[in-house]
Amino acid sequence: MDLNEELKKALIELRKEKARKFDQTLDLIINLQKFDAKKTSINLFINIPHKIKDKKIAAFLESKNPEVDTITFAEFKKYGDKKTLKKLVNSYDFFIAQASLMPKVAATFGRGLGPSGKMPSPQLGIVASADEKTINEVKKRITNNVKLKVKESSVKLAIGKQSMKDEEIIENIITVYNALTKVLPKTLENIKNLEIKFTMSKPQKIQIR
Repeated sequence: MDLNEELKKALIELRKEKARKFDQTLDLIINLQKFDAKKTSINLFINIPHKIKDKKIAAFLESKNPEVDTITFAEFKKYGDKKTLKKLVNSYDFFIAQASLMPKVAATFGRGLGPSGKMPSPQLGIVASADEKTINEVKKRITNNVKLKVKESSVKLAIGKQSMKDEEIIENIITVYNALTKVLPKTLENIKNLEIKFTMSKPQKIQIR
């Protein structure tokens, strides 16, 4: 089976549906089999070739940086109450932190960032130095990354927008599919099928064998 061709067909079908007044998100659903999510923890950051959208990023740094919205240590005390902290967490898609500040970030912001899955991580988001070049590189990686956390036997993540070209969406899907397949205990055998859907559409199912 040619996954590329199957995805092309599925996208043609999805695009036949009635037009909506907004740029719909394209979701990828990966259904797993013979896989126990409780026994095997999978938590990936995958670099995709085509960005889905710009992400709003803030950084906890020792000094202000012109390349990113910065919260310095002196400003941490502003976020002591739940309401202000919640507003901050909801205002940004992603947070970067300077490694030297990480213990203080965890102590001050952990209760807000932890549950929302936005805590800066060693894989993507904790930087040793905060010079402009480093910050810009991390921002680019964040914009082109998707987070894939397997909690159950079906994984759903946003992988594109309706306004993107089919080829771009397909490349993003195949990148995620290959990255997940590599880390699954039984590789391809663990994947039952794929589905893709726009926000308001019914899913198109894709058999992979």
